[in-house]
Amino acid sequence: MLFNVLTLFPEVFTPYLHTSIVGRGQQQGHITVGVQNIRDYATDKHHTTDDTPYGGGAGMVMKVEPIDQALAALQKTVPREQQHVIVLSARGRAFNQAIAHEYATAGKSLTLICGRYEGIDQRVVDHLADEELSIGPYVLAGGELAALVVIEAVARLIPGVLGNPDSLLEESHAEPYTTSDGGRPASRIEYPQYTKPEEYQGWKVPEILLSGNHEAIRKWREEQRKSSV
Repeated sequence: MLFNVLTLFPEVFTPYLHTSIVGRGQQQGHITVGVQNIRDYATDKHHTTDDTPYGGGAGMVMKVEPIDQALAALQKTVPREQQHVIVLSARGRAFNQAIAHEYATAGKSLTLICGRYEGIDQRVVDHLADEELSIGPYVLAGGELAALVVIEAVARLIPGVLGNPDSLLEESHAEPYTTSDGGRPASRIEYPQYTKPEEYQGWKVPEILLSGNHEAIRKWREEQRKSSV
């Protein structure tokens, strides 16, 4: 699967994209992540990518032209109909595991546009993107961390990215989803995990996990899940 990120700060991505699951996924050819600097597509000599907002107000707003040009350059290698273009924004649809699964199975690349300052000119959202997406009800300095969250959440659902695909079956918010009101996925939280030593500073591993009774352990884990919801 292909991810493309448009950002003013490409250096943010370099260390993380070469680390752990995402790094291995790229090395093994299961995913590809490209990062484009929006500033490279500004046409004036100062590579200006933001300006003051119409109507007044504090801060600066990212300009539509450099983003449009960056997307146009990307379309030379990835046709627009093969992309799902996302503006990362506090106003967007709330990201969750169901959406990650939706993206992972849609058969399209993800193009993630990272905002900065007071936001992005609304014409990017209205005319160039497919949707706005938020990773939570809080404010960040920009969309870079949000892009990394989306990339990892989606990438780990791509076949081959995880070393052991069974890891997906038991983790929090994993498929298969049950539905609640409105057909939205209900929460499914992973049970508590323990490893050696059996006792540390008087803190003991639950006896049931040491029993060897797999059916009893399964029931205990399911009870733990239910109590966490």
